[in-house]
Amino acid sequence: MILVTGGSGLVGSHLITFLLKEGRKVRALYRANHQAITDKNLEWYKGDILDVLDLEEALVGITQVYHCAAIVSFNPKDKKQLYQTNVEGTANIVNASLDANVEKLLYVSSVAALGKVTEGKAINETMTWTEASSNSEYGKTKYLAEMEVWRGIGEGLNAVIINPTIILGASNWDKGSTGIFKSAYNEFPWFTNGVSGFVDVADVVKAMVLLMDSTITAERFILNGTNITYKELFSEIAIQFGKKPPTKEVTKLIAAIVWRVEAIKGLLTGKKPLLTKETAHTAQLRVYFDNTKLLGTLQGFTYSPFNNTVQRICEELKERYNLK
Repeated sequence: MILVTGGSGLVGSHLITFLLKEGRKVRALYRANHQAITDKNLEWYKGDILDVLDLEEALVGITQVYHCAAIVSFNPKDKKQLYQTNVEGTANIVNASLDANVEKLLYVSSVAALGKVTEGKAINETMTWTEASSNSEYGKTKYLAEMEVWRGIGEGLNAVIINPTIILGASNWDKGSTGIFKSAYNEFPWFTNGVSGFVDVADVVKAMVLLMDSTITAERFILNGTNITYKELFSEIAIQFGKKPPTKEVTKLIAAIVWRVEAIKGLLTGKKPLLTKETAHTAQLRVYFDNTKLLGTLQGFTYSPFNNTVQRICEELKERYNLK
């Protein structure tokens, strides 16, 4: 029996579907609502990673744990929730896994845990996070969560960590990275020439299962399919949807103005800002991620071509939202 936390999220839901297709038995932990996935080998288990008793019960009979649950936010107001879910929740998962003598844990971290990204130099797994290099509270919580996993490894837990770049996949496009596709579909006119790494959720899931089923432990891996500009990404999505690609460049000055306006709007309305100081800054950077460690470790593993990924996701979203 396999336990998946965060089963309602982008990675968790795709992982569950993949595992079920392989005929594996899955217990998926959810807190409030869960995906409408049903299968004879799937058990939805209502519980909270902040509740140690819930975790003790959820881990009965479990051999493998995929810890996907996390809060992703760059809004300063979410700082407390970030620390509770990402750090305390991961510590609880690690402790419960040790107590239950699970065979292995895989933790879904983020490249944000690597620290402040550097332009002009490919980022790899040797990059170390420091307080001075912290680029966001979210990144700091993912780093601290990784430290909990490393503590567990030191106490005898077999575990491996993955650091995906921006994950592309079909899910609820009103939140998370799938919102990129909604913006392109709505013909959002703005773009930046910033560069970042992007990876297909299908590739993330495939790598996760291969790493879990291997003898690899006490390692971390960057998962990155391609390094491209945001303009290239939005343009390709727009083309696949039959929409108009973006034509207006967001300069650093414009970005600085917009995030301040959004902050003021957030204070007045109580709604989360669409753009924060951190996201405005990050979108301007030209950052490249090195994916050679994983490719050299998992023989035969390859990443999906970028165009194929975008085309598949657009088709899935058209069906999901009945788009023309």
